[in-house]
Amino acid sequence: VQMLAIAPNKEVECRDTIKKICDSFAVSPIARDVAEMANVGKGENEVYFSGSSATNGSGKGIGKTGYRASWWTQFYYVLWRSWLTVLKDPMLVKVRLLQTAMVGTLIGSIYFGQKLDQDGVMNINGALFLFLTNMTFQNVFAVINVFSAEVPIFLRERRSRLFRVDTYFLGKTIAELPLFILGPWVFTSIAYPMIGLRAGLMPFLTATFIVTLVANVATSFGYFISCASSSISMALSVGHPVIIPFLI
Repeated sequence: VQMLAIAPNKEVECRDTIKKICDSFAVSPIARDVAEMANVGKGENEVYFSGSSATNGSGKGIGKTGYRASWWTQFYYVLWRSWLTVLKDPMLVKVRLLQTAMVGTLIGSIYFGQKLDQDGVMNINGALFLFLTNMTFQNVFAVINVFSAEVPIFLRERRSRLFRVDTYFLGKTIAELPLFILGPWVFTSIAYPMIGLRAGLMPFLTATFIVTLVANVATSFGYFISCASSSISMALSVGHPVIIPFLI
C-alpha cells in the first residue's frame, strides 16, 4: 500500500513508480494465475459465508465449526504472515538488539567488578533490580501497540470467519518469540560477567533462563495491556502505573 500511494509533492515520481509496478505485475505468472482463478468463479454464485448457509449445508467449503479452514491451517497462515511482518523490518530488530547491548554495557560499566563485601552485595542487589526493570519496560513497551493497532483488521477478519482468536494470538506471539529470547541472552551475556556475578556455566545459564522468563512474562503483560486498551495512547498511559506495583 505504501509503495502504491501518491505522496504529496511527489505525484509525478509516484505515478511513474506505480506504472512500472503495475506493468511488471501485469506480465507476471502470478497475474495470469489470478486472472484464471477469477474467471473460474464467475457465474457460480458461490456463497462464501452466512449463518443460514452454514446450518443448511449450502455453504461451500465451510466446516462444522463455521470456519473455511482447519485450526492448523489457520495457525500456519497467521504465523507465516506474522513472521513476514517481522522479517520486513530488519532494522527494527537490529536497533532493539543494539539497544539491549548498549543498556547491558552501561549497567555492566556502572557495576563493574563487584566484590563480595557489604558494599558489593548492596550494589549487586541494585544491579539485579536493574536487570528486572530493564527487561520489564523494554519488552512491555515493545509490544504494547501491537494489538491496539491491529484491532480493526482483526475484527474484520474475525467477522469473515478467516481465523479463530486463539490461532491469531498464538501466531502473533510465536512469530516474535525468537526476538524475546535473543534479547535477554544478549543482555545477560554482556552484563553478567562485567558485574562479576557468580562464575560458572550453570549459574550463568540459570540467570539467563530467569531473565528470559521475566522478559517473556513482561511481553505477555504488554499484550494484555494492549488487548485491554481501546487505543495506543490509552495503552501507553496505562502501562507505567500498572507495571510499577509489580516491580515493587
